[in-house]
Amino acid sequence: MERRSVEVVVISDVHLGTFGCHAKELVNYLKSISPQILVLNGDIIDGWQFSKRYFPTSHMQVIKEIMNLASKGTRVIYITGNHDEVLRRYSDIQFGNFQLTDKVVMEINGKMTWIFHGDVFDATTKGSAKIVAKLGGHGYDLLILLNRFINWWLKLLGKEKMSLSKKVKNAVKEAVAWIANFEQTAAELAIEKNYDYVICGHIHQPQKRVVETAEGKVTYLNSGDWVENLTALEYHNNEWTIYQYDVEHFKNHGYEFEKKLPQLNVVTNEIFMHVNTLSMPATAAFSPIIKNPLQ
Repeated sequence: MERRSVEVVVISDVHLGTFGCHAKELVNYLKSISPQILVLNGDIIDGWQFSKRYFPTSHMQVIKEIMNLASKGTRVIYITGNHDEVLRRYSDIQFGNFQLTDKVVMEINGKMTWIFHGDVFDATTKGSAKIVAKLGGHGYDLLILLNRFINWWLKLLGKEKMSLSKKVKNAVKEAVAWIANFEQTAAELAIEKNYDYVICGHIHQPQKRVVETAEGKVTYLNSGDWVENLTALEYHNNEWTIYQYDVEHFKNHGYEFEKKLPQLNVVTNEIFMHVNTLSMPATAAFSPIIKNPLQ
């Protein structure tokens, strides 16, 4: 599949390390694009529910594909979220094409775009409420697993898939009001700062709408997630759009994953590097990777 050229791509709430993560679909998407800038807007790796017992090869492939894009010239900006908040102690570091930060403001074709994860507006992720939120996260993960099982049966019966979590959210008035308040709060603050766009993640609700107040207006966008919605934001031809993953589009171009880890083998005839002297500068001490000419 030929890669699409895109100026900026924003993805968030991937939750690598959880059962709900659609890593295979995300790898397919990443392999289909060639962005100049890739913004990872928080909760890429789920530190709240991370377990070394569950991190399949497809999840690792997401990380490898992001690194592959960076090696080919894509600038990768990792914005921290609440589920990967452990990275916040290392914020504002940069090496090569990779940058770690808590927020970013871009000027794109004269328009100011403010990007951050959004958990700063969520009181349920702070203090003692954070413990309840973590427990709720485990319940959400189980709900996603149950949903997949139900959808498997629905597919066999030739019926449309359903989303239990969306039905629960839409049925609870408090949840609907909370999402609306979240969007309004982010938009009003962006208007105060005279930004043209504000982009968040966190609430797993893809959105693009103009919010207008007495002080001005701003376009609010949300990149959604890769647990339920499988969405991203793309900036191309001077316009922000919501990308929606379509399984049919990748039916004949999907990436094949190895189900088992490769066997460990430490025996080799290949020379990784030659060290001439340790007293020389690092740039001069090591010669390039070469293969053993005697092999």
